[in-house]
Amino acid sequence: MNLLHLTLRNVLHRRFLSLLTVCAVALTVAFIVLLSLSRDSVEQGAKSGYGPFDLVIGAEGSETQLVLNSFYHIGAPTGNIPLAVLEQAKLDAGTDKAYAMTTGDNSGGFPVVGLDPEYFVTRYGDQRLQSGRLYAQTGEAVLGSHVAKTLGLQLGDTFTGAHGLIEEHESGGEHDAEESAEHGAHEEEDAHGSFLYTVAGILPPLHTPDDRAIFTTVDYAWAVHGLAPEDREITAVLVKPGSLLGAHDLKEALDGQGGVQAAYSSKAVSDVLNAVDQGSRLVGIITALCIVLAAITILLSLIAAVGERTKDAGLLRLLGKSRAYVWMSLTSEGLLLTSVGLLSGLLLGHLGAFLLQDRIFAEAGIQLNPYHWTQTHVLIVAGTLGIGLLSSLGPAFRLYRLHPLELFKS
Repeated sequence: MNLLHLTLRNVLHRRFLSLLTVCAVALTVAFIVLLSLSRDSVEQGAKSGYGPFDLVIGAEGSETQLVLNSFYHIGAPTGNIPLAVLEQAKLDAGTDKAYAMTTGDNSGGFPVVGLDPEYFVTRYGDQRLQSGRLYAQTGEAVLGSHVAKTLGLQLGDTFTGAHGLIEEHESGGEHDAEESAEHGAHEEEDAHGSFLYTVAGILPPLHTPDDRAIFTTVDYAWAVHGLAPEDREITAVLVKPGSLLGAHDLKEALDGQGGVQAAYSSKAVSDVLNAVDQGSRLVGIITALCIVLAAITILLSLIAAVGERTKDAGLLRLLGKSRAYVWMSLTSEGLLLTSVGLLSGLLLGHLGAFLLQDRIFAEAGIQLNPYHWTQTHVLIVAGTLGIGLLSSLGPAFRLYRLHPLELFKS
């Protein structure tokens, strides 16, 4: 009898147990694949998030918070700094490019970022927009590709902003705030509601956090609040140093001066990645437990198969089949179940990444690439097949050792 035909017949004979084994392997592999894609996306996004801007200047506070807000549009800014800091950074001999940034508002839950349009040329090169042009006047805006897709905005459309970095919805509860605070909140809301933005352009997919932001002129916040020139401040200054020595000198000159801090972008990102690595250890333990459970499932399936097919194995031996044939029949069954579960898990993991990519990007700014295949996939395939083979050896060796008459009598 053909070995493959025998293996398929034995697998189909125990449909439920075989399906349970395949599902256990598939879910474990899918979880590992999704975890691997997420980890690669976090590392790749973190490294490419700040581009050539190795230094960022902002208000004193957490360096990590400053970098995450400035480049990844996550969290709140550390505060505002005088506009004069921008000129000081530009005049420094170690500075190649320096751009002011203003943040603090949102539209539809996406941050509104005031930034010099030259930033896009410095960061992404002479790249064409998906449609339209860069903003040139106060009130014009350029949308990230994810923002345009989510909000359904097109060229020429107008929209309003709101104060804060998330869209706030009125909820029920106690109304015990002071009347003066309510009056100030209404004035703030009226100021934002009366200021209209016009979509001048839409960025192409950049696969960076800039896909989920709305960009406009730096003076948008001053126009919204009607600030006089002497009251104008900015949130941060993004600096592209001319050299590492220039970045060091500029940091030494500005850091701690008048409530201002200068932070290295790479250092803050490394701190975030280290924190993520520490948290991923717990996920790694859970993954290891899933692998052990999948291996146990394969082992129990084959032990059950040995109990059912002991007489069949003895008959095959009496008909002249070798021990190796009997051993291979059971081992190939374990490898077949493992292989089917492996392929299903790979497809399920990438399908999950495809279905979750927009949701994860909107919530955490992590750009999952469901079509990304790396060396990790090779390790997943080799490891899964290795576990399947090891789980098959014990039951198969039990049949291999017994004499044909003992097999048949049992």
